[in-house]
Amino acid sequence: MRARGAGARRKPAAAPPGSGPAGRGRSVDRVGTVTTPTVSLSFDNGPTPGVTDRVLDVLARRGVPATFFVIGHKLVEPSGRAAALVERAVAEGHRVGGHTWSHTVPFGLLPDRAVDRELDDTRAAIERLGGDGLLFRPFGEGGAIDGRLMSPHGARRLRAGGYTCVLWTSVPGDWRDPTGWPQAALADVAGRDWSVLALHDLPVGAVDRLDEFLGRLQDLGADLRLDTPDECTPVRAGVPTSSYHLLGVC
Repeated sequence: MRARGAGARRKPAAAPPGSGPAGRGRSVDRVGTVTTPTVSLSFDNGPTPGVTDRVLDVLARRGVPATFFVIGHKLVEPSGRAAALVERAVAEGHRVGGHTWSHTVPFGLLPDRAVDRELDDTRAAIERLGGDGLLFRPFGEGGAIDGRLMSPHGARRLRAGGYTCVLWTSVPGDWRDPTGWPQAALADVAGRDWSVLALHDLPVGAVDRLDEFLGRLQDLGADLRLDTPDECTPVRAGVPTSSYHLLGVC
């Protein structure tokens, strides 16, 4: 495995080997045609005390970088535990961006003033903790990329504010199937050159099978990196890319 991209860390000299089969059906290394896939790993909807810390432990053990798209209101909870997890993630070389403040209504269904609050409050909370307030993933209701994802006003704010907006190529449904998601994810990875996986650091999510999944990626020789391709990064530092049409506001 080669871990690359801004903030990526060197792979430990002796990473744990992959553990066991990844599930029923065809073996993963026979799915699709990509032999050495590139993977950008991301986690949505945290931070979740008792879960995100376990995710960070696995990533550290495997030497894998990831991006955490966090929900803004969690960062101001009185206990401070979620905020501390953001600080830890940043200190360990991961990226932390925003996934809206409330994670309740897609921007395409919100009035402009509500979109402003979602962006501005989340950015401020993330930047206080050392994260990247201009790194953003919209709320897509179960991974849907459709006309609800973004509003014209929201897209203008992303461009004018210099945001980088990151979508996804694979949503393997770890919150629906916390034991079976690795097989779906590995099949997606094997079918394209560069995958951007959207997992979840929630109590019902990726964490229980994460170490096994990363072991399988390492067995495949996957290039694990922090940056993302233009095909699912519709705005990069405020500039529209070739996938800008995915926001549905052209």
